[in-house]
Amino acid sequence: MPILSPDNWTLWQAIVIFIAGALTITVAGTRITRAVDQLADQTGIGEAAAGAILLGAATSLGGSVLSVTAAWGGNAELAVSNALGGIAVQTFFLAVADMSYRKANLEHAAASAPNMMQNAVLISLLSLILLSPFLPDVTIFGVHPITPVLFGFYGYSIRLVHQARSVPMWSPVSTRETREDKPDESSFQPNLRGLWGEFIILMLILGFAGWILEPSATVIVQQTQLTNTLVGILMTSVCTSIPELVTSIAAVRRGALTLAVGGIIGGNAFDTLFTAASDIAYQEGSIYHAISDETKFWTVLTLLMSGVLMMGLLRRERQGIGGIGLESFTIMVLYLLGGGLLITGLAG
Repeated sequence: MPILSPDNWTLWQAIVIFIAGALTITVAGTRITRAVDQLADQTGIGEAAAGAILLGAATSLGGSVLSVTAAWGGNAELAVSNALGGIAVQTFFLAVADMSYRKANLEHAAASAPNMMQNAVLISLLSLILLSPFLPDVTIFGVHPITPVLFGFYGYSIRLVHQARSVPMWSPVSTRETREDKPDESSFQPNLRGLWGEFIILMLILGFAGWILEPSATVIVQQTQLTNTLVGILMTSVCTSIPELVTSIAAVRRGALTLAVGGIIGGNAFDTLFTAASDIAYQEGSIYHAISDETKFWTVLTLLMSGVLMMGLLRRERQGIGGIGLESFTIMVLYLLGGGLLITGLAG
């Protein structure tokens, strides 16, 4: 049927399908946050680790499929810009979630050793990706040597995050506004097997919705004649990052603040693996050496945003201006400024 082929979609059809995918993500994203919060309590892994491993991986599924598919098709710029653009927009979404929590700044209330460890891991992984284009352009079986390093470092970082929670060598000062990572005291405890089943089903729904969003967003962009870099950084990355916005706000409203922050930061660290997986799928050599100057600019901007977030978690300003902390405000300004520079062609 022609309607099933994106090549035959009109602009209006693409918009309708895009909206349908976004609504699906909104509903499934809200429900999966509750499931992950309960799994964090019942399994004892904690909200920060659950956010990094379960919520981060589930909500990133659509973006990873998009990047790997684009790389397999030879579109290296779309693959990498989608992955790295998603990290920036998800950090921006964390600042948006901060605005939805009125009692205190999110960086103050959700400060924890695991979240800061995850943010340090993210900065390290982004630095490795940014370093890669300056290394020799060599591959082994079509894969650049930095790719297994990224996978190995991420795997080791999961252990570091777990240790930061189970045997912390540092802890934030507890205040009246601090929300500690404690299991729900509700007498009702859902069946653990049922929770895992719900999580897997919702994850598949999110992945399917992301799969729908990708071709619809691509058709919209093709008919508006935008570049691959703009498509990846400001279009597809935003589309596939909708779950992070929905789940972070949903987690804040549930009072699971550590899960909200951990889900974004942990998801960002997981998203760096999109680039590594795309390098494996890319058939024309090292994908890192195909990165444009515009994407390098965006990576540096993302590093700056992550550094500002780390300062917010350490400084822990209780109340900002207009319900948002200085660091969150700075992150929003940096993202909007970077987007403006890309659109006007002044970046890179």
